[in-house]
Amino acid sequence: MEITLELIVFIVLALFIGVSAILAVTTKRILRAATYLLFVLFGTAGIYFQLNYSFLGAVQLLIYAGGITVLYVFSILLTSSEGDKAPDLKGYKLVMGLLATLVGLGVCLWVTLGHDFAPEHFEHGELAVRTIGHALMSSDKFGYVLPFEVISLLLLACIVGGIMIARKR
Repeated sequence: MEITLELIVFIVLALFIGVSAILAVTTKRILRAATYLLFVLFGTAGIYFQLNYSFLGAVQLLIYAGGITVLYVFSILLTSSEGDKAPDLKGYKLVMGLLATLVGLGVCLWVTLGHDFAPEHFEHGELAVRTIGHALMSSDKFGYVLPFEVISLLLLACIVGGIMIARKR
């Protein structure tokens, strides 16, 4: 296996994503967890750009790293007092959390080791933006216009709920 600049960049991005993800779930402050999640989403966009999926990388930055993280921070600041900390896990919750982590790790390893990652199965590059747009906004069997609208209504309900909770104070 030859060490190339592409491999080094991938390893750096993977380590960045892994460390940020671990920090996101282990920190006791919820605002820091949202910040670490933002770092994970930036790293994921970096991998998309490295794979030459510029459209998907731009969507990752705009929608997830931009919009969703702002929505999380907005919700956190509206619904919690400054300095909220997560309670320490003890007993049953700690054991079940560790068990769920081990089961998730086992499933990920099983899928990863059982899959054939041959280079001929992977095509570098992306589809034309017009093709992606027609697939996303199509109302056909495999179109995504209905899930898109359902998610937009869910996000709107979350924002209204956050405002109502903050208003009751």
